[in-house]
Amino acid sequence: MFAVLKTGGKQYKVQPGDVLRVEKLAADAGEKIQFNEILMLGGEKPVVGAPFVDGAAVQAEVIDQIKGEKLIHFVRRRRKHSSKRTKGHRQKLTLVRITEILESGADKTGVKAAIGAGSVPAAAKAAPKTKAAPKAKAAPKAEAPAAADDLKQLSGVGPALEKKLHEAGVTTFAQIAAWTEEDVAAMDEKLSFKGRIQREGWIEQARKLVAEKE
Repeated sequence: MFAVLKTGGKQYKVQPGDVLRVEKLAADAGEKIQFNEILMLGGEKPVVGAPFVDGAAVQAEVIDQIKGEKLIHFVRRRRKHSSKRTKGHRQKLTLVRITEILESGADKTGVKAAIGAGSVPAAAKAAPKTKAAPKAKAAPKAEAPAAADDLKQLSGVGPALEKKLHEAGVTTFAQIAAWTEEDVAAMDEKLSFKGRIQREGWIEQARKLVAEKE
């Protein structure tokens, strides 16, 4: 009994025990595969498919993944003397040994189908849908900072000292007006001029300026 199978766009007449070189299949050496595109079954009662024989298959064992003979392709350029290019190519092939021809029941064997290495099963083409990342919660809107006052209106405060106050987080007269003794001591250390805040009377000046603004 023999069968005519189709793989890689070519047709092969096979029978158990035959060794074939077919276009590369997605299978490893030693793996069992099954050709499901059977065009014809031969024997006492030949069966011709339309186009394939329903339920028929050919099973085989993968021997190795190999390369065919090197093919040399010469390319000559017209009207260009001594101009040519040589291309070398080795087709990737799979060496298989036919083990069994099935007349029916091919869909119940559970043997891996012979698929070309360049083909991708339809199930694999559909990429799994990934869950959309949860939208990050919008950060609460920060309250707009109070407009900075011109601290140079305070006695003894120039541009350089005003910059130091800003760096220390002091930008308004209201902040200075609310200073306690502890705040004054801490600010003396930050600004490196102990006692100047009291001598210049910044707190009293700041309170007057705040009252004027209101």
